[in-house]
Amino acid sequence: MSQLIQITILPEQQEDKDFILKRGLEKAMLKPNDISDWRIRKRSIDARQKKIKLNLQLEFWDKGETRSKIPPFIPQHVHEAKEIGIIGAGPAGLYAALRAIEAGLKPIVFERGKDVRSRRRDLAKINKEQIVNPESNYCFGEGGAGTYSDGKLYTRSKKRGNVLKAMEWFVHFGADPDILVDAHPHIGTNKLPKIITAMREAIIEFGGEVHFESKLTDICVEHNEIKGIQINEAQWFNFSEVVLATGHSARDIFYLLHEKEIKIEAKPFALGVRAEHPQQLINQIQYHGDDENPFLPPASYSLVEQVDGLGVYSFCMCPGGIIAPCATHHEEVVTNGWSPSKRNNPYANSGIVVSVAPEDLPNFKENDPFVCLDFQQEVEKSCWEAAGKTQQIPAQRMIDFVEGRVSTDFPKTSYQPGIVAKDLNEILPPLIAKRLKKAFKAFGRKMKGYYTNEAVLHAPESRTSSPILIPRDPTTLEHVQVKGFYPCGEGAGYAGGIISAAIDGINCVDKIFENIQQ
Repeated sequence: MSQLIQITILPEQQEDKDFILKRGLEKAMLKPNDISDWRIRKRSIDARQKKIKLNLQLEFWDKGETRSKIPPFIPQHVHEAKEIGIIGAGPAGLYAALRAIEAGLKPIVFERGKDVRSRRRDLAKINKEQIVNPESNYCFGEGGAGTYSDGKLYTRSKKRGNVLKAMEWFVHFGADPDILVDAHPHIGTNKLPKIITAMREAIIEFGGEVHFESKLTDICVEHNEIKGIQINEAQWFNFSEVVLATGHSARDIFYLLHEKEIKIEAKPFALGVRAEHPQQLINQIQYHGDDENPFLPPASYSLVEQVDGLGVYSFCMCPGGIIAPCATHHEEVVTNGWSPSKRNNPYANSGIVVSVAPEDLPNFKENDPFVCLDFQQEVEKSCWEAAGKTQQIPAQRMIDFVEGRVSTDFPKTSYQPGIVAKDLNEILPPLIAKRLKKAFKAFGRKMKGYYTNEAVLHAPESRTSSPILIPRDPTTLEHVQVKGFYPCGEGAGYAGGIISAAIDGINCVDKIFENIQQ
């Protein structure tokens, strides 16, 4: 049996493995000869006091014990195996495909966008030429939205499935093993494409298929059972099991299901702005003035406040990050944030969003599945129109927004297409704007220095999660009406990030295998 020991060290001691081992042995009252192996299992920063420390969890194996290493990914050759359809090659779809190969099933993956490398040209066009490709952008394409929006792997969804397995697969396909140790693991947009490519190559090597620029355009359901899918309005494929992992921005899928009388529901989501501060300022606040300590990473933050009955919170915080244009249609603007692996850009950005339920919205109607989606679309289009009908976005300094005046100038922004000075109070719905203003003041009281005109608000941050739920049976994970049809991941309303989506992909395939065996 291994044993776990908690120790505390200073940031500058984190690379001194001899010191860490000695401190751990002393805490455990052991001698070097008493153990056969050891490792750092968890690492987190404690910045609650002025003197910042690192908390480490160490694991020791007693002398005579062997530290077992089970391969994280155990594939089978599935060239001739039973086929299952997987729609979408984001984390839910890719992990569903990898799990299928482990289970002896042949995954056939259809992705509407391009492969991860080819996507880069379309992202460059959005940033430099402000041209949106509706099928290839920050949301659509191999790896999904997470590939080019940071690769944060932190999840609170410990009860949803095997978080460690999902993380170990990332390491198996090329991620830094430190993601297994850090409390808030992060891969970085610059490193994710290579990892995603390795996953796809493994799927193909062991007998699966991956088809790009292959958009789901129709489905065949007979007697409440899935029978097949149509791709690109042309070719039909017969499947008795289909995993639908299309992501939170595939609005056409929601309309398709509704047209087919396959039940969908309105779902709570969140909408607001993306706030950008100088990273040095966030470091000063979080590290109590120790903002140039080379042993500390760029600081992050997490904020939440109840305002007039609704939650306002930070979302997808990106230290040393960049704000990206994430529209999926020509007549809208959308923001999101990402960071490179070193998080070494001079800006810190985070979504600051208001959580809204269908019944909170002014146009709420009972049994209207599109009330939240319509609200989301209206805000994105209003911001697009206000900033000149390009991929430029309306923006305002934080205090100017709260006090209701248009900003006369701006610091440099990381948002490459550019920003336009507007009063966001006139663009954002009052439901959102009024609560954001109160929240920013409250956040300033919690983080002294956060409420400042050095911060610029970029609108909108609107794709926090899916505004639609595709309901499924909690036992079989099949759609409540359609046998063999497995709504999965963020797009179906069952995940909120890379890891939770990946776990949901694994869970759906486990249920497929279980249901087939019955």
